[in-house]
Amino acid sequence: MLKRLANNPELDLLRKMFNRLYRDRAAFIALIVLVGLYLTVAFAEFISPYSAQHYDRELSKAPPTPIYMLDENGGLSWPYVFLYKMQYNPQTFTQDFTPDTDHKYYLHFLVQGEPYKLLGLIPGNLRLMGVEAPGQLSLLGNDINGRDLFSRMLIGGQISLTIGFLSLFIVFPIGMIYGGLAGYFGGKVDDVMMRVAEIVMSIPTFFLLVGLAAILPPGLPSSERFAMVILILAFVSWAGLSRVIRGMVLSIKNEEFVDAGCAIGLSPFAIIVRHILPQTTSYLLVALTLSVPGYILAESGLSFLGLGIQQPDASWGNMLKEAQDVSNIISRPLMLMPGFLIFLAVLAFNVVGDAVRDILDPKSMGARR
Repeated sequence: MLKRLANNPELDLLRKMFNRLYRDRAAFIALIVLVGLYLTVAFAEFISPYSAQHYDRELSKAPPTPIYMLDENGGLSWPYVFLYKMQYNPQTFTQDFTPDTDHKYYLHFLVQGEPYKLLGLIPGNLRLMGVEAPGQLSLLGNDINGRDLFSRMLIGGQISLTIGFLSLFIVFPIGMIYGGLAGYFGGKVDDVMMRVAEIVMSIPTFFLLVGLAAILPPGLPSSERFAMVILILAFVSWAGLSRVIRGMVLSIKNEEFVDAGCAIGLSPFAIIVRHILPQTTSYLLVALTLSVPGYILAESGLSFLGLGIQQPDASWGNMLKEAQDVSNIISRPLMLMPGFLIFLAVLAFNVVGDAVRDILDPKSMGARR
């Protein structure tokens, strides 16, 4: 059993990929960044002090909460915060926030908080850190509705970072099977199937989503709207993959192992799924790492325009809507943090994807030996 695992070609390929990624410092750092981002958003409800819907209208547009570690005499103290007091400034016509130093609210770890479901399955109410009410712990400040930006950013990342993989679970099976059938049978079957794929590729995705947003009822839950966005993105994306798979199958179907499969009586579908499509694994790994950033940007852009995830639910895209106001950006630059995380995730995926492409390129692999 152990010998069979040691000689497994798939495990050997993954081992070689990891070793190459480890030697490529930029790709290895990008991989660590991606793992860190996904682990953080996976446990977002535990890490965040509040839920995404928690709000305090009296702290609307409040700045980040400073954490103090020195007492009045300058000595070390357990971390604590002060509650903000909001006062109207008649000179600037704005609301100013000043810390109320009359009472300290000490920082506690592993505290009881609002109930949640970890990973959508495990119920719990334990939070990594928090302060006693009415104290407020807002590491990035509050939005216009008095909601904690840090908590919403972590929880919103669950949508922004998972939409790519969820879409690929639909795109890859359809594109692989469709392209495999077209390439294997060829002739008129290939012509008809490719014309259908070209029609799908010609559909303007943006206007399709605009039309979808217009016909959806305003009160539709964000979970259902999220599912519709995934389906639409997948519907217009599988055709491009199928064309590439079809071209690869055309060059593979004349190999001897395909003729051997036909000789022992395997059905065309079995030959395609069990013997031809596995030969495209290298391309699919590269396509996976390079396709996810596109879906992340698509969801963020749609939510920013109001066509994706709607308030009060959080995603990185709709959190950036409040940053459209230049005055908000100047006074509260941390509102751009979701945009920075989008940039970081897309950059990391692209760096890892380029490294995987170089590793799986036969010419590149031969040159590095």
